[in-house]
Amino acid sequence: MRLFAAVLPPDDVVHELAAEVGELRRLPGADALRWTGRPGWHFTLAFYGEVDEDVVPDLSARLARAAHRTAPFALAVRGGGQFGHGRALWAGATGEVPALRLLADRAEAAARKAGLDMGEHRRYKAHLTLARSRDAVDVRPYVEALDAFAGRTWTVGELVLVRSRLPRSGVPGEQPRYEPVGRWALDGAG
Repeated sequence: MRLFAAVLPPDDVVHELAAEVGELRRLPGADALRWTGRPGWHFTLAFYGEVDEDVVPDLSARLARAAHRTAPFALAVRGGGQFGHGRALWAGATGEVPALRLLADRAEAAARKAGLDMGEHRRYKAHLTLARSRDAVDVRPYVEALDAFAGRTWTVGELVLVRSRLPRSGVPGEQPRYEPVGRWALDGAG
């Protein structure tokens, strides 16, 4: 199954962001982007890719330990940016971003200890993907509009293991489906 570890923003934060994205989608050229649906809005901590089902219990136990060692922390969606010369438009984060980065490192370490090949370690960049494009798109107007966006601060209280099911129908615009397969409270036990 295709899995990743994530922090999921609460519904009211998603609602705030949806209003901002609605404005972005009114900008000229917005139809050149494939906009991510609201169910896909999350802060990915570690992407695991295809994971054999027999590895999931060990991975889950290690993620539970990572969550247990991490204290709850404050986070807000704020600003934005791009990856790949306009191939991905994202919203950023503010607040206790170092704590989010630590949780991402722990989620990656959990996977390595469970035997997953995580490739080369890269410095974590907190982002929530809003839109993608197969081609380079000038997303500067969207990034500039996002500069002024600041959502409400919330307390991140759990680590979530998410399964993603990619579209298979071939219907244009079909979105991946996401389902939590594990949730662990952040405890701050060290």
